[in-house]
Amino acid sequence: MSVITKSTPHNLKSDVGIFKHVKFEHFIAGISGGVTSTLILHPLDVIKIRFAVNDGRLHKTPQYSGIWNAFTTIFRKEGLRGLYRGVTPNVWGAGSSWGLYFLFYTTIKTWVQGGNANVPLKPTQHLVAASEAGVITLFITNPFWVVKTRLCLQFGAGQEQYKGMIDALVKIFQQDGIRGYYKGLVPGIFGVSHGAVQFMVYEELKNTYSVYYGLPISTKQGTVQYLSFAALSKLVAAGATYPYQVVRARLQNQHYSYTGTLDCISQTWRYEGWRGFYKGLGTNLLRVTPATMITFLTYENVSHFLATYRSDES
Repeated sequence: MSVITKSTPHNLKSDVGIFKHVKFEHFIAGISGGVTSTLILHPLDVIKIRFAVNDGRLHKTPQYSGIWNAFTTIFRKEGLRGLYRGVTPNVWGAGSSWGLYFLFYTTIKTWVQGGNANVPLKPTQHLVAASEAGVITLFITNPFWVVKTRLCLQFGAGQEQYKGMIDALVKIFQQDGIRGYYKGLVPGIFGVSHGAVQFMVYEELKNTYSVYYGLPISTKQGTVQYLSFAALSKLVAAGATYPYQVVRARLQNQHYSYTGTLDCISQTWRYEGWRGFYKGLGTNLLRVTPATMITFLTYENVSHFLATYRSDES
C-alpha cells in the first residue's frame, strides 16, 4: 500500500501488518472536526464556489462585487437556505473525507514509524503518506463533492434542478452514469498535493516545536500551538495549490460544459489569464483557514481523549 521506506527494520510479519495500526479513534476524531467546521463555515464555501465558476461569459452565473456583497445578495434573494445550499453533501463529504484522511494517514504514518509514535519522519515521508491517504480518500468521497458543487450552484428560489442530496445523486447517475460522480477527479488528484503539503508543514511545525522544548513528538500540545500550526500550514498549501480547485469546480458546474481538464485550463487561461485560476482565493482563505483551525483542534483533542480512554479501559 505504501511506497515509503520504513524508519526501523522489522520482520516480514510486521512489514505486511499495516492493518494492525488502524485505530478508529482517528476516524471518529476526523469526522468530528470536519462536521464541526463545515456547519459553522458553509456559507463561505457557497460564495467561494460561485466566485470560482464565474468566468464572466455565462449570464446564468450571478455577479458579485465582493464577499460581503455576495453574502448579502444571496441572503436577500435566497434567504438562509441559499447560504446553506449543498450543506448536506458538504457535511457528508467533509466528515467522511476528514475521517478517512486522518484514518489512512495515521495508519500509514504509524506503520512507517514501526508502531512507535515518537519516531520522527522526514518531510518527504509525511508528504508521501499524506498523498497516499489523499488519493484513497478522494476516490471514495468525490461523488459528495460533485453533488455539493451542483447544489451550491442552484441560483434563486423555484429554479432548483435538484431537490437535495439524494435527488442529485439519482439524477446525476441517470444523466451521466457512474462517470458523473467523478467529474473533476483529475484536478482533484492533482489537488491531493494540497493536503500533502498541508500535512507535511503541520507535522514539521509540531515536531520542531516538540524538539525545541525537549518533548517527545507525540506529546499533546496546547490550543494555541494547534491553531497556529494549522493556520500556517493551510496558508502555505492554499497559496501553492489553489488553481486546481477552480478547475475542479468549473468541471463540476452543471451550467457550462468543457471537454475535459485541459480544455477547462485552456479556456480559463485564454479568457481570464492567470488571475482566472485564483478566483475565489480570498473567500477560500477566509473560509478554509478558520475551518482548518477548528478541524485540527477538534481532531487533536478528540483523538487524544479517545486514545487515553482506550488506554485506561485496557
